[in-house]
Amino acid sequence: MVSDTGTPYWGRHGAAGLLLRAPRPDGSPAVLLQHRAPWSHQGGTWALPGGARDSHETPEQAAVREAHEEAGLLAEHVHVRATVVTAEVFGAGGAHWSYTTVVADAPELLTTVANRESSELRWVAEDDVVELPLHPGFAASWERLRITTMLRAHDHDQCRQPLPHTVEISSGVFAWCTSTAAEVS
Repeated sequence: MVSDTGTPYWGRHGAAGLLLRAPRPDGSPAVLLQHRAPWSHQGGTWALPGGARDSHETPEQAAVREAHEEAGLLAEHVHVRATVVTAEVFGAGGAHWSYTTVVADAPELLTTVANRESSELRWVAEDDVVELPLHPGFAASWERLRITTMLRAHDHDQCRQPLPHTVEISSGVFAWCTSTAAEVS
């Protein structure tokens, strides 16, 4: 799709990426990031595994499929918690494109296998994400996607599920449920 300003966007049916969190040894969240291959659009930047949606896919299905293709992740290890439309673009003739970030958890820091679209895959501590050269689209949405607070099991009803995991405490506001509440900077 091409926007009103002439900027092309990948994926006729939109695109989706997987924001996958898993507990680090200290219980704090890590995020799986993809260092984009130099030849790719915005190559050399860090972003989420993701890509174009197929016509028959939901954003969740597309994000999980792309994470499997780009990082070797198996769907059964991915627990979707929320979806957030983080970009919308309108084009000529009523064309519409959107990017959906699918927020999910894994029970542990999963082993990954990079495909040719990745220079590297890395589990990054949530507080360290901003230190990397981020893809502009991901950088623009990171602050609204990141964990805002840490909760213990007795702090929130949804924290009573097996720990640790992400909880959407209000629309687009995320917390990390754990057995120990560490500080979030």
